[in-house]
Amino acid sequence: MWTIPNLLTLLRIALIPVFVGVFYLPVSWARPGCALIFGLAALTDLVDGWLARKWGQTSALGAFLDPVADKLMVALALVLLVQSRPEVVLALPAAVIIGREITVSALREWMAEVGSRARVAVSFMGKVKTTAQMVAIFLLILGDRPWGWIQSLGLLLLYISAILTLWSMVNYLRAARPSLMKGGG
Repeated sequence: MWTIPNLLTLLRIALIPVFVGVFYLPVSWARPGCALIFGLAALTDLVDGWLARKWGQTSALGAFLDPVADKLMVALALVLLVQSRPEVVLALPAAVIIGREITVSALREWMAEVGSRARVAVSFMGKVKTTAQMVAIFLLILGDRPWGWIQSLGLLLLYISAILTLWSMVNYLRAARPSLMKGGG
């Protein structure tokens, strides 16, 4: 249980309240500090799974906690960003991303219950989506000034990740379709 990959995942979860606290600090370094915390969390996401596979330390706990940690950090970051800039241009992709995460999580849970979990396993598209999403959120948090070039690039990447999010959700739903279309419910 106390493997380095699992500890990295737990670190990512532990960084969530720190991230929120720094986000609301009334200091000039709050946004760069938040970006640093988010970047560290994103790096632990990249490293923990790779180390677990490389060192043969995959575990049920890690398989459960890793996506939970990712979804918590991403959803929270998006909510904070929208709260700080309540504009439709930011709220729309945030709602798409959070809505997709809820939908796919529920789909995976249901598919596991009916014994078809492998049909909705994480795909390469999901990894590309996650990477675009993490870079986008990092840039939006960092931001040089409201809708300056850093935030504009972050917003563009957020829209790209929202499109990839929808595309991957459709692929998951297609894969699950045979199970979803069975009678009895």
